[in-house]
Amino acid sequence: MNEPLIQHHWATLAAPKVAPALATSTVLILGRIWNANGAEHSTGNAALMVVLAAGAATAGAFAAAGRSGGDGVLAATAFATSGGLALAGVAGYADGLPLPLLLWVLATAVAYGVAARYWRTDRRDTIAYERQTTVRREEHGHIERVELLRSRTQIEVARETSTGYAEALAAALTARATLPGFDPQALTRAGLPELPTTNTTKEH
Repeated sequence: MNEPLIQHHWATLAAPKVAPALATSTVLILGRIWNANGAEHSTGNAALMVVLAAGAATAGAFAAAGRSGGDGVLAATAFATSGGLALAGVAGYADGLPLPLLLWVLATAVAYGVAARYWRTDRRDTIAYERQTTVRREEHGHIERVELLRSRTQIEVARETSTGYAEALAAALTARATLPGFDPQALTRAGLPELPTTNTTKEH
């Protein structure tokens, strides 16, 4: 059994690797644009970002609560949102670049750390799937080979059986032709006559 091979474009493969850095860089740039438009040293804007970041972190904590019922994807999304809001708040409030850049580096490192965990899980799942696919392909190939051998054997047996039947039929017709009163035209008029039994042979 042949399964289709999927070829991914290099951009599709590279997108997950650059996504964390692209996300944090986007937040930093937007934060600095916000800073240039009046957010610098704005207590109200800073307080808003603190409240939003705290709310997102709280939502992530609730999503991660409980090992059996916790949603890992939702928790990771909530914590990433919290970190992004905190970074945006600092980038918008601070009057220089050193602190926003420091937080950008930390946020990027944390984002890659979280993403690496999911990449490892996805890699293990992919390897497990490939192994299962290989085993399934080998099993199907073995079954196909066994069925092919079985069908060939059945064909040979049927061929030998038909040959033996034809030989037996020819012998029976030859023996019948030697019996008294045999009419060769009976085969044409009424089809193949019934072969004589042992008792009939003895009577004649």
